[in-house]
Amino acid sequence: MRLRRREKGEGQMGCIFGLIVLAFGVFIAWRMIPIKVKAAEVRQVVVDEAKSAGTHNDKVIMGNILNKAREDNLPITEDNVKIRRANSEITVEVDYVVPVEFPGYTYQWHFNHTATNPIF
Repeated sequence: MRLRRREKGEGQMGCIFGLIVLAFGVFIAWRMIPIKVKAAEVRQVVVDEAKSAGTHNDKVIMGNILNKAREDNLPITEDNVKIRRANSEITVEVDYVVPVEFPGYTYQWHFNHTATNPIF
């Protein structure tokens, strides 16, 4: 005689827990990925401006970085941008913090973009 085990569908809590964790992960990614993309765009502007330092003065470099930050709605001010020229070399550094708001918590995401290039 063959015995049949009856499954009652137990284990639903594991599935629900997994879905909650997945939803939480998607929510975090939804809040943080756009900020990361915007920060990468600013980093690219910093690198490009450091490369064109021979044709741009410090005010133009500063203006281009601040325009990109304004365009991307990032909290970058003149105080966050440091431009140093020494020994035929330029260093452009942008250091800023983006607050990322979650329900009940605000994460302070710190970014630092630095580019050093020779001036031709």
